[in-house]
Amino acid sequence: MPYAALKGALASVASSFRRRKPSERAAQSPPWKLDIGKWSPELLKRLEWRRLEELCVAYFEALGFTTRVSPSGTEGGADIGLHAEGSESASIVVQCRAWNAYGIGIKPLLSLHALMSARQAGEGVMVSSGRFTQEAKAFAAKQNIQLIDGAKLLAKIAELPPEKALALLRFATDGDFLTPTCPSCAIKMISRQSTQGGRKFWGCRNYPRCKHIIYPTANAPA
Repeated sequence: MPYAALKGALASVASSFRRRKPSERAAQSPPWKLDIGKWSPELLKRLEWRRLEELCVAYFEALGFTTRVSPSGTEGGADIGLHAEGSESASIVVQCRAWNAYGIGIKPLLSLHALMSARQAGEGVMVSSGRFTQEAKAFAAKQNIQLIDGAKLLAKIAELPPEKALALLRFATDGDFLTPTCPSCAIKMISRQSTQGGRKFWGCRNYPRCKHIIYPTANAPA
């Protein structure tokens, strides 16, 4: 895909996933030292779950796939269908899981496998900025599911032409890429603290109408 086409794909992805407020389009200064001038494991695992999904869509479009994104119905995530040129049906379905302190287990892979069967897709891909458990790896190997952990994703991006890798980096770090998006309302959440125990968490701005919460991972405090 030419560089100009990649830029168009990134713009399309950004438009379809979100409508940012002016304050959200401003460059963000992370509250900790984080180099956003190059790809790194630290940067990748800081990406909030929605931005990771957007990055995956942009990456596969950079490879030449036509992507179709639909809600997965689980925690606000998305199912990404990869279509070869001219094909109406997806040959590959992709799901993403953001980084956490624990390995991704077999449960999300069971859901992905069920989706593959429902869509009659011959291959599945699970992308995570973290890692996968041995149980997950064993299941994936039997069900034609490719696992792309954080290290593999960085390696695949590095294989792209430098200008494409840079375009993906700028896309991934544009605006607020750290604050989680509410899976129910598709807006940025805010940091809150429990009145019992003082535990920090991300809460929806539409509370009490929306009571969705996300607890921060060990390396990403609210």
